[in-house]
Amino acid sequence: MATKSVDGPEHLTEAQKTWFASVQAGLERETGKTLAQWVDIVRRDCPETKPRARTEWLKVHHGIGQNRAAPILARAFPSEMGWDDAAGLRAALWTDPASTAILEAIEAAVAGFDGLVTGQRKAFTAWSRKAQFAALKPVRGGTALLGLAVKTDASPRLLDPKTEGWSDRLKAKVALASPTEVDDEIRALLNRAWEGS
Repeated sequence: MATKSVDGPEHLTEAQKTWFASVQAGLERETGKTLAQWVDIVRRDCPETKPRARTEWLKVHHGIGQNRAAPILARAFPSEMGWDDAAGLRAALWTDPASTAILEAIEAAVAGFDGLVTGQRKAFTAWSRKAQFAALKPVRGGTALLGLAVKTDASPRLLDPKTEGWSDRLKAKVALASPTEVDDEIRALLNRAWEGS
């Protein structure tokens, strides 16, 4: 089993690492300033204290969009962004024991997938191989919402994900009310999504 840790740089797939490197290279090429220079500018000049307000400040005052703002802010304020603190992000997100039990059932279902990369975000936990194939986020009331990189016609249980905030690759979602709902069908859908990633 070739599972990568959620800690450190291994929480990104090779494609994600390449994308972040291209964002950083594009930042310097298109703005004439290195990432380190942008970090200095934000630390010195930005009056904002919240991540979203800082992102907006970079856009308004420097024309820096969200994709380029993220690595600047992550480097400038690492303890606030939490990008490298997967355990901290997970603990902050998965506070309800009932939804955490669903997360653990999904983790058990994907544990044997070769090349598995687990990525923890502020709003969801994601699983990838070369690309993201599934994500799970807690929902009020101890339930969870599973996004999958399969089409909704793969199962009558699947719904259109609309805008959930995870990868656009996830074309279907299913609400899970308990870990027992992570059944053979959900495991098969996870496997199908993983195979396509």
